[in-house]
Amino acid sequence: MSKVAVIMGSLSDLPVMQEAIDILKGFDIEVEVDIVSAHRTPDKLYEFSKHAHKNGFAVIIAGAGGAAHLPGMVASLTPLPVIGVPVKSTNSIDGWDSVLSILQMPGGVPVATVALNGAKNAGILAAQIIGSADQCVLDKIIFYKEGLKDKVIKGAQELNKSK
Repeated sequence: MSKVAVIMGSLSDLPVMQEAIDILKGFDIEVEVDIVSAHRTPDKLYEFSKHAHKNGFAVIIAGAGGAAHLPGMVASLTPLPVIGVPVKSTNSIDGWDSVLSILQMPGGVPVATVALNGAKNAGILAAQIIGSADQCVLDKIIFYKEGLKDKVIKGAQELNKSK
């Protein structure tokens, strides 16, 4: 069974990152959550990143606000796929500083980047990565996406009834 690491730069990022945790748990994917600051705990970041693949992780979701170096630094040190979640923090410039810090990675150090505060999509993407090699997870994703389609169809039917 594959597991996903959900890490963030500070505890204040947890309300955003909780959406990734919740969606992964909904797919019955094991999740480990930690705070790993690129600027305040660089030794912890280094140790976590260098050994994540040896510790059973398949994907890392890293959320950070402000300068948002966490996802890129993790990606520079691990062979695993990293999904970056830009978090709009209180010291942010409307979140754009976080988005661009995660999005504008140099060639050779990819970070899949989701929308500002888009942790739910990060969780779904991590599940899809795992699902590409795990039929049980893939089946759950298919069921989830069918549910999204059904919700839209039901909403359209409700709309048409009210006309």
